[in-house]
Amino acid sequence: MHYFEYRDGRLLCEEVPLETIARSVGTPTYVYSQRTLHRHVRVFDGAFQSVPHQVCYAVKANSNLAVLRCFVEWGIGFEVVSGGELYRVLEAGAAGERIIFSGVGKTREEIAYALESGILFLSVESPAELELIREVAEIKGVTAPVVLRTNPDVDPRTHPYISTGLRHHKFGIPLADASALILRTRDWREVDVVGIGCHIGSQITDLAPFEEALRGVVGLARSLMNEGISLQYLNFGGGLGIAYDGEVPPAPDLYAKTIIEASQGLGLKVVLEPGRVIVGNAGILLCRVLRLKDQGGKRFVVVDAGMNDLLRPALYKSFHSLKPVRVRDGSRVVDVVGPVCESADFIAQDRDVPTLETGDLLAVMSAGAYAFSLASNYNSRPRPAEVLVDGDAFRIVRRRETYDDMLAPERDVADRVEPQQAGRKS
Repeated sequence: MHYFEYRDGRLLCEEVPLETIARSVGTPTYVYSQRTLHRHVRVFDGAFQSVPHQVCYAVKANSNLAVLRCFVEWGIGFEVVSGGELYRVLEAGAAGERIIFSGVGKTREEIAYALESGILFLSVESPAELELIREVAEIKGVTAPVVLRTNPDVDPRTHPYISTGLRHHKFGIPLADASALILRTRDWREVDVVGIGCHIGSQITDLAPFEEALRGVVGLARSLMNEGISLQYLNFGGGLGIAYDGEVPPAPDLYAKTIIEASQGLGLKVVLEPGRVIVGNAGILLCRVLRLKDQGGKRFVVVDAGMNDLLRPALYKSFHSLKPVRVRDGSRVVDVVGPVCESADFIAQDRDVPTLETGDLLAVMSAGAYAFSLASNYNSRPRPAEVLVDGDAFRIVRRRETYDDMLAPERDVADRVEPQQAGRKS
C-alpha cells in the first residue's frame, strides 16, 4: 500500500495534495505520512508476535516529537544514543522501562540521567565504559542494568560509513573478549549484566550478514548461560534496509523468522532497534525548482533544498527517487542541485528526470530517515519545516526556523569574556 501517489496528475500524501502543503507551509518542507508510520510499526512488531520481544525504535533515524508521540501511543519503545534523545522520548511520554541507551561515548552525566530515568538497560561498548557505569551506579546507590554490545566482526555489505560490526569499527566489544568481561561482573553489586547483543550496520538488504552475526551472539549467550550467568535479553539491534533504488530487502517476517529460529531455546526476550525500516519510506522532502541552468553541455535543476536540509546524497552518494508534484510530458538528464556553496550540494547527478520548469514542486522520496535528523544551518540556512499528514488533514509538527531562531543562542550570551575568565574551566 502506497500513501504517496498520483491522482489526476497531482502527487498526494494520503488524501492531501502536496501543492496544498506547499502553499500553506512553503518549501523546503519534510512531509510524513502517519498511516505509513502506523503500518510499518504494525508489520514489524507483528512479525515477532510469536516470541517475547520489545521493539525499541532508533530515535536517531527521525526524532520529531510528534512522530515519537505516535510511537508511544502505538506501544513501542525507544533506542537513544544521547542525553538529548533521552530527553526527547521522555518529553514524548515514553516510560523509562521502554528505553535503552546505546553509543560508544556516553558521558558521566548521560549515564546518571539514564539511571535516574529508570531505563530498561544501557548498552555497554567498552570495558572503560562498564567501569564508569559501575562508578556512577555506586554513587547513586542503584544497580545499573546493562547489556554488553558485542562486535561480531561481520561485514554487513552496506556503505562503509554505516557499517558498525567489523573489528576495525569503534562499536562494541570483540566477541572473543566479551565472556571474560561479563564473568568479571559476577560479584558486582553496582552492575547487573541482563543481556548481550550486537548491531552490525544500517541499510542491510541481505539476510546472510544477520545470520552470521546471530551465530556468534547466540553461541556466546549459550556459553554464558552454561556458566551460570542469568541473562534476560538478546538485543539484535537494527539495520534492516529499505528500497531506495530497486533494492529488495528481506521482508520483516522473513527477518523475524531468521532471528527467532536462531535464538530458539534460549528463553531470552528479543530486543530490536528498527529505524530506517519504520520511517524511511514514510517521508518525503518537498522542494521547489528555483531555476534551470545549462552550462557546458551540463543541465542543472536548482532547487531550494540544499545539503544542509538533506545531507545523505553528499555524505553517502545516496539515491533518492524524484517525483514532480505535477506530471509533465517528457524527461531530461540533469543534475538536481541545491543553493549551498559546495560542489557536493546535489540531490541527484546525471539523472533522467521528468521534465521540470521553474516554479515546479519536486518530491524527494524515501526521506523519512536520516534526513531532517542530519539537517544543519550550514550557510546560515534555516532548517525546514516538518508536516505530519493523517488522512485528509495535516499539521505542522516543526515550524520553519527563522533567522532569529538561528541567532538566538548567540544573542543570549554575554558579548564579552573578561581576560581573567577566558582560561577558567567550567
